[in-house]
Amino acid sequence: MLAVTAALPGATAAAGAAGVDRPKTASVQRALEKVAATPGVVGVIGEVYYDGKRIGSGSAGSRLLGGKGGKIPSDARYRIGSQTKQMTATIVLQLVKEGRLRLDDKLSDVLPRVAARDLVERASEITVRHLIELTSGIPDYLPVDPFDFTTRYTPTELLEISRGKPRPVELGTWNYSNTNYLLLGIIIEKVTGHGLDAEFNRRLFTPLKMTDSYMPTRPPQGIKGPHGRGYWADETGTLRDVDRLNPSTLRGAAGVVSRARDVSRFQQAFQQGRLLPADLQKVITDPPPGQAPLPPGGPCAGSPELLPGHVGAAPGFTATTYTSSDGRLQYAVSTTVAGRDKERETAMRAVSESVKAVFCPTK
Repeated sequence: MLAVTAALPGATAAAGAAGVDRPKTASVQRALEKVAATPGVVGVIGEVYYDGKRIGSGSAGSRLLGGKGGKIPSDARYRIGSQTKQMTATIVLQLVKEGRLRLDDKLSDVLPRVAARDLVERASEITVRHLIELTSGIPDYLPVDPFDFTTRYTPTELLEISRGKPRPVELGTWNYSNTNYLLLGIIIEKVTGHGLDAEFNRRLFTPLKMTDSYMPTRPPQGIKGPHGRGYWADETGTLRDVDRLNPSTLRGAAGVVSRARDVSRFQQAFQQGRLLPADLQKVITDPPPGQAPLPPGGPCAGSPELLPGHVGAAPGFTATTYTSSDGRLQYAVSTTVAGRDKERETAMRAVSESVKAVFCPTK
């Protein structure tokens, strides 16, 4: 299961005209200690970057449930969840720039086997643009069993799950469904002839020096190195370790494992136009039909303008990255959570409040 408040598409505010001077910040550590005190939060890490250099960091709570395991290193890897979608869309639009794909290409033409097997309803009408904008109306294949860490799901099997559900909205209407980005990942593989993880490495991770980022695609692949572990309550209310979320169910929708430095490097490059030309970048940042843009602004008067957080969340974790419109400033936070939706949403609100604590310092 994947519950996400994503800044993609349509949840990124319009860029401000003014650049960001190096901001005055309060203690990231103290801000994250308040997050760690939130019911359901096991551990939290966060770092602030300015022009690619770390200017603040913190770690609070613990690596394991019940205060055990010591603190999580602030530069530890973590799942970024649906922040992956912005990366997937970027790669697709790079293929458009290269002339290997068009935004108006029909799904049935790009993936004829998907259409022939009737894995997606109205595949002859859905375009690549619809998938990026989340306006295809395709049902979500998630949730799947969050405690199934061993079954290796193929993309076809996930599409079959989606096909068995009723269409939630009409074509052209925004609706959050991870199936759109599962399909975009399949399109990347079809057009390039390479695995999705290999294209992420070649197009993003290697050129941007995101040296600790990778995309696991099959069980039992997990998070490398010391990291926080999340917990999810089963039907009896018992908390169970979900550290090894099944990577074969995440892929282009939510599969990337990264760290604060690396996601900051991606956001810096994206906002500064180093990954896409302006017209294609707008396909990601402009609101889709029927969605109003979020107002720009900082967390308080005199603070730097930060775009609304790019957020990923699934059983056991949340991950958020805030960035300035000129790409110079980032604040990346990861929490591990014990509970269910209520605890996870409370953790996300606490992270949002920490923005004020960090960027609105009092005397």
